[in-house]
Amino acid sequence: MTETLLGLKRRARRMARELAATHPDAHCELDHSSPLELAVATLLSAQTTDVRVNETTPKLFARYPTAADYAAADRAELEGLLKPLGFFRAKSDALMKLGQALVDLHAGVVPNTMEALVALPGIGRKTANVILGNAFDVPGLTVDTHFQRLVTRFGWTTETDPVKIEVAVAGLIEKRDWTMFSHRVIFHGRRVCHARKPACGACTITRSCPSYGLGPKDPAVAAKLLKGPRVAELARAAGAPVPEGATSEEGASEEPAL
Repeated sequence: MTETLLGLKRRARRMARELAATHPDAHCELDHSSPLELAVATLLSAQTTDVRVNETTPKLFARYPTAADYAAADRAELEGLLKPLGFFRAKSDALMKLGQALVDLHAGVVPNTMEALVALPGIGRKTANVILGNAFDVPGLTVDTHFQRLVTRFGWTTETDPVKIEVAVAGLIEKRDWTMFSHRVIFHGRRVCHARKPACGACTITRSCPSYGLGPKDPAVAAKLLKGPRVAELARAAGAPVPEGATSEEGASEEPAL
């Protein structure tokens, strides 16, 4: 039976509530204490993990506390700090250009509108929504690869363009929930609904998901696929057996989003 738009919206919001209950710990996993630090960390997260970015940024933030510092950075020194992240030359160039643009256009201050953010070098809608939602409390949907994969599996959209996906999901979820919903979907993608083998049998939203069965349905098998620091809680919430050793802390963000 074809799902009506009203039926889709109701199912989407039911799944969103279930994800909120499943991932009460969802949050931005990039460590930051200011809009500039978040902008920098988000740019650096391309092609690497949040964990590795968070290992690198303390020294970076201490060395370059302002946009002007990035604009005037010694390239060799900056590249040395960014080398553990990979693509360090391109990332150094991006940070220097971003710093210069912020100095030239915004007196060194990160702007708080979509229009101004996407006009900055290296910042597209995804990065802008991360900054707006987490630094300025302006609701935004972060369409990274996890988000795109999951809303497609949820049957919410058949679009493949990130902007069109953003528009489609925006019509289903309350605007006030966009930022936290994005975090919860990304958490679910990293911990449960993996790209290659989703943990279908240990998932809390299977009753509403048309893609149930892409991964193993056996709860005991699926539970072993769960990742993150809350494996035991995730397994129990889905009615699956807790895998042996699940109480030990695991890396929560080892799968890159880009």
